[in-house]
Amino acid sequence: MADKSKSQEEFEAVAAEVDGNVPEATEAPAAEQGLNLSDIRACVTIIDIVTKRGAFEGAELADVGSVRNRLDNFLKAANQAASEAAEDEVEA
Repeated sequence: MADKSKSQEEFEAVAAEVDGNVPEATEAPAAEQGLNLSDIRACVTIIDIVTKRGAFEGAELADVGSVRNRLDNFLKAANQAASEAAEDEVEA
């Protein structure tokens, strides 16, 4: 392919411009690293939404559902542990 399409040329021009303007990556503060319960809850919600919108093929749904159920079970266990810890504090 000797000739580049107009869109390919535009893409390469934008990519070159972006490459020159991207700052070097810096390390995120420790507080921003890792997951918390609201991140996991958001993942479950995202899975529910994209499933309703038909983003997954039928063959993929078993794997997606399995991950969603594991995340949901983790959230339920975390909520139960937090409730039990709160009850223990009230009793003490």
